[in-house]
This record gives sequence, structure tokens and C-alpha cells, in this order.
Amino acid sequence: MEDVQEVILTQEGYDKLEQELNYLKTEKRTEIAERIKVARGFGDLSENAEYDEAKSAQSENEAKITELEAKLRNAKVINEKEIDTKTVQIGNCVKLHDVEFDEDIEYTIVGSTEVNLAENKISNESPVGKALLGKKKGEIVEVDAPEGVIKFKILAIKK
Repeated sequence: MEDVQEVILTQEGYDKLEQELNYLKTEKRTEIAERIKVARGFGDLSENAEYDEAKSAQSENEAKITELEAKLRNAKVINEKEIDTKTVQIGNCVKLHDVEFDEDIEYTIVGSTEVNLAENKISNESPVGKALLGKKKGEIVEVDAPEGVIKFKILAIKK
């Protein structure tokens, strides 16, 4: 039995995983089955690249379905009503001031499954995320990063 790790998600993240799973189980499965059927029509399967490719896609799709089912089964959805803004926690949006570069940035702290750097969603397990958890507005936080220590001042904590 493998070690089951809890997956922390916002409701939005949980819903996205469910939508992706539904797509993979319906449309994607049907599309791949059709590709396999067409490739079988080409005759000899031993040297049929289209068939091999379709079977490979089927295998990858089934593996992804299994992975998503496991994540959803082990999901702990954050109750947004329980999120407060006294201290930084998963689900909060945190406005920070980078002391060295004298600039402000906002990060939303999420579970590792929902990380999206383009949307400034960082993991609670990342160096910055870990350093921020449990801290209060006004505190200076030091983050050990590969390029050295980064200092942030917490300007605001929002839901």
C-alpha cells in the first residue's frame, strides 16, 4: 500500500480537478477509442505506428485518470468560512513588500496541486509559502531562497 498524502485544495481547485477527470473519462476516452478503431482498420498491427500511438495515448489517459481519482479521494477542501485574515494560511491572498527590490507583490497560498505561477498562486510547501504560513500583518519574513535570503514585509492578508 502506498503512502497516501492528503491533497489540500480550494473549492475552485477541487472543481477543476473534477472537470478534468470528467473530460478524460468521457470525451478523451471516446476520442482515443476512435483513433484505435481507425488504426486497426489499417491492417497489420505489428508495424502500425498509428495504432501504437493511440494505445500509448490510451495508457497515458488511464494513468492520468487514476492519478486524478486518487487526488480527489484524498482531497481536503479548505472551508473558506474558516479562513481568517489574522495570520497567513492556505487560501489567503497575501500582499508583500520586497524589502531589497522595494516593490509590492501579491501571492495566493494554495495546496501544491493548484500552483499557477502565472496567477501568482504559490504552494504552501514552497520556500515563500512555508515562510509566510502563520505570520501576521506587519511582520518581516525572511525566506531562504537559492539566490540568498529574501525579506518580505506582510502588508495585508485577504481571503
